[in-house]
Amino acid sequence: MSPVMQEMGIIVKSQQEIAQMREAGRIVAAVLEVVVEQVRPGITTAELDEVAVSEVGRLGAVASFKGYRGFPASICTSINEEVVHGIPGSRVLKEGDIISLDFGALLNGFHGDAAVTVGVGRISAEAQNIIDAAEDALEAGIHAARVNARLGDVSAAIQNCAESRGFSVVREYVGHGIGRQLHEEPQVPNFGIAGEGPLLRKGMTIALEPMLNAGIWRTMVAEDKWTVITADRKLSAHFEHTIAIGENGPEILTVL
Repeated sequence: MSPVMQEMGIIVKSQQEIAQMREAGRIVAAVLEVVVEQVRPGITTAELDEVAVSEVGRLGAVASFKGYRGFPASICTSINEEVVHGIPGSRVLKEGDIISLDFGALLNGFHGDAAVTVGVGRISAEAQNIIDAAEDALEAGIHAARVNARLGDVSAAIQNCAESRGFSVVREYVGHGIGRQLHEEPQVPNFGIAGEGPLLRKGMTIALEPMLNAGIWRTMVAEDKWTVITADRKLSAHFEHTIAIGENGPEILTVL
């Protein structure tokens, strides 16, 4: 294994390490695919967590979130005005809800992390629009994540995509570096100025996760001390992929 280089707290991974992260990422993608298939009116978020626990165990990995800083579950389930960090429980999904499913897996010492937002049954046009915009914002950020670009180029691409569609981007919570630790440097805001920030280098691995709100960008934390909700109680949508900065462009690691 080639030595790991570190600059300003940012870890640059070897190709062997990225290969390990690719395997962890595939498990994340596989678990999310199975959980999404179970999303329907009448199911509880605790039941979705059970599906994630069963599937990640079957695939030989460990859920990254369980016990992380005291988080009590294996998957985050955030519904409607909930932005991120929703705790699975007895809440029953109903027709028209949207739900963000955020999951991480640890395999052979490396983490992968991804999220999707999906509708429960038939959803409103407004709900579909914010889901589409959040997914497009993630794609815009990934496209901008190239060798010798600046981190601000990624942040600005996400922000510009979101705001051009009439949505705001959450500012209190951001994407992050990832690897042997679930959260590494650098932080990756979903807003910023192109041309500013650290230089992106080959071998950097980061989790991009735009969080878009239908109203204002401000958020608050619910009484459970985990679930983040929009301050104005309007809808929110969240997408995430773990990527590696490659010589020929970004590689999405959290795919099958």
